[in-house]
Amino acid sequence: MSINPNIIGITAGVFTAASMLPQLVKILREKKADDISIPMLLILFTGVSLWIWYGCLKSDWAIIGTNIFSLLVNILILIFSIKYKRLT
Repeated sequence: MSINPNIIGITAGVFTAASMLPQLVKILREKKADDISIPMLLILFTGVSLWIWYGCLKSDWAIIGTNIFSLLVNILILIFSIKYKRLT
């Protein structure tokens, strides 16, 4: 029995993309983001954007789709982190 490599890639991409969802939910629930690192989010944003570009160059919809989802989640985290970050 062989496993289709595309299934593994899509599954890995979905788990990776969804990894930040609990953080987004926590920020929205608590309406605070004091411990979120904006530089980390910007680095992650850059990496995910490059993965999308790479996926486009290779015409790989699994890479493109999962990383677009990841990018959207990270953009929302960045927006709400800025909105809810306490000024000290």
